[in-house]
Amino acid sequence: MKVRIHKLFQNLLDSVAAEPEAVVGFSNAVPQKLGTFLADLDPDLPLDWNGRDFRGLPELRGHVLRQAGLENLCQLEDVLITAGAAEANYLAIRQLVDPGDRVVTEGPGWPQVGVLTDAIGAELVTVRRRDEEGWTLPLDELRTAVTPDTRLIFLSNPNNPTGRLFQPDELTEIVDIARSVGAWLLIDEVYAGLEWDAPRAASVAGLYERGITTGSVSKALGLQGLRTGWLICRDKSVVMDAVILRENSSEIMNIMGEVLAEIALRPDRYAAAIGRARRDGAANLKTLDKFVASHPGLSWHRPQAGLIGLGRLENGGDSDAFARCLLNPPYRTFILPGSAYGEPRHVRLGVGGGADVNLNEGLNRMAALLTNWNQDQA
Repeated sequence: MKVRIHKLFQNLLDSVAAEPEAVVGFSNAVPQKLGTFLADLDPDLPLDWNGRDFRGLPELRGHVLRQAGLENLCQLEDVLITAGAAEANYLAIRQLVDPGDRVVTEGPGWPQVGVLTDAIGAELVTVRRRDEEGWTLPLDELRTAVTPDTRLIFLSNPNNPTGRLFQPDELTEIVDIARSVGAWLLIDEVYAGLEWDAPRAASVAGLYERGITTGSVSKALGLQGLRTGWLICRDKSVVMDAVILRENSSEIMNIMGEVLAEIALRPDRYAAAIGRARRDGAANLKTLDKFVASHPGLSWHRPQAGLIGLGRLENGGDSDAFARCLLNPPYRTFILPGSAYGEPRHVRLGVGGGADVNLNEGLNRMAALLTNWNQDQA
């Protein structure tokens, strides 16, 4: 199984090499510091695996269920700790999807499912969200796309990259669509907990017997470097098959990632971290709202949740060309072109990262380019 590089990752590789001075569109909360964990660490901790369960530390899995609102719906055995949500998605897709299977997903959406289904030799059907419809997922089109031979439906909630959040009735209908054909329903929840004007949505692992929830500490908690995520599913065979598949890749979790994630997800600490991320994100979201409103060459639907959204280049042009120009001198600012998500007239805007990403300066430089870009496109 040979995988191709997806455009999002290629852009990230290019941006690191260019050493940008500012970032517009950072997708993680402000990174937490190791020093804040030291008082809770045991200096005699053996740097081996956890020695207790191949699924991950039991107390960590308990925290995962609690933060997802699944403690009364799922058991510890329904949770597998993984190397981020990306590995959780990989383990689910790789074990469930065979060559020739039909997989239905959303666009724009997280591109990992497209890379993996292509490598496996499965059929990928994409239901498009549309800017002019506020990035809602057209459920009538989803129902048409999901046929009796559909093996897996892959979605994200909040949507990555638009920040659109499913309403409770939409989730109910999506589950009904999946159940009508017996399809597995995987929903990536990496931005859950950062809803701006609504409560957190219910996790699909608690709504559907073939529902799979994935998530991580990366985005909302600013702990991407821990590479600690999870897969939740009430079907015991899915979890065990994922354990077996992982045995032949990363094998086991790293103990430091598990221990630090367990500390980070303790209820009081988790609440404080989410509170900080929400305050920081809301402040930057207000800044971005003002920025977009003041530039006629740009528009967006304010994300309902999460740290990123898609801005539309109103005067047309190629988002790849715009992003390349912004990354080069004199602007030296990174922005992800919407082509990474199949939206070539959009760019990804984000509110994460804190002071280190130099957002305000990046917006000033982007404003200068937008002015010139508008003139060039006229």
